[in-house]
Amino acid sequence: MFQGFSQETIDFMWGIRFHNRRDWFLEHKEIYQKKYYEPMKELGAEVQERFHQLHPEFQLNVKVSRIYRDARIVRDGRPYKDHLWLVLREAAEGPIPRPAYYAEFYPEHYEFGMGYWCPKPALMEHFRAKALREQPRLEKLARSLNRQKQFRLYGTLYKKPKAEVSALLNPWLNRRDIGISCEKDYEEGSPFFGAELIEEIVEGFDYLAPFFQFFQELAMEPEEGYKATSYKGAQYD
Repeated sequence: MFQGFSQETIDFMWGIRFHNRRDWFLEHKEIYQKKYYEPMKELGAEVQERFHQLHPEFQLNVKVSRIYRDARIVRDGRPYKDHLWLVLREAAEGPIPRPAYYAEFYPEHYEFGMGYWCPKPALMEHFRAKALREQPRLEKLARSLNRQKQFRLYGTLYKKPKAEVSALLNPWLNRRDIGISCEKDYEEGSPFFGAELIEEIVEGFDYLAPFFQFFQELAMEPEEGYKATSYKGAQYD
C-alpha cells in the first residue's frame, strides 16, 4: 500500500543526477528499490484502481519506468535516468498512437497530466483534421482548460502555423506534439510525502477525462486515406 515518498527519495534523485555511474548506484541501490521504485509501483497500481472505479469505460494498463537507460542509445556515458514515471494507457495497437496519462518525478519537482506524443508529423495532421471537423467540441475543452489554473497546455510549437484558426485553438493545432500538465514542488506538507498523492493524481486525471477521450478517439477512427505507419509506443523499461 502506497504511503508516500520521503526526503530520501528526493535525495536519491539528486544523487543519481550528479553521480550517474555504476559504483554510486550500487552503493545506493537499496534506497532506490525501497524508497523510489517500489513506492512507484504501489502508487501506479492504486492510481489505476481508483481511476478505473471512476472511469470503467477506459481500459488502461499501468506501466512504471525503471532507472536503467537503454545501453544501445546511451551516448553521454550516463547509464541511469534521474527521474522515473508511470503511465496509464491502452495497449499500443494499430497505426495511430494512444494518449497516455502520466505522473513523473524529477529531482526539482513532480508533474502529472496526459500527453499525445506523435512520432511522425503525419499523425498530428490526422489530429488537426479531426479537430477542425469538431471545432465546437475542442473549443469547449479549450475554454475549460483556460478557466482553471492547475493544468497548462504544452508541446513544441511549429515555427510556421499549420492551421489558420482562432486565437483560442491556435495553441492546440500548431504543435508537433501536445499534452496537458500540472507541476508541483516538494514543499513542506506536499501530497508527495503521503497517501494523499494518490487522490491528487486521480482527481487530476478525472478532470482530464474529456480531453483524454477526445484524443483517444483519434485512434479509433482514422481519416479516410490515412496512410498507416508502424507505431509501437514509448518504451518504459
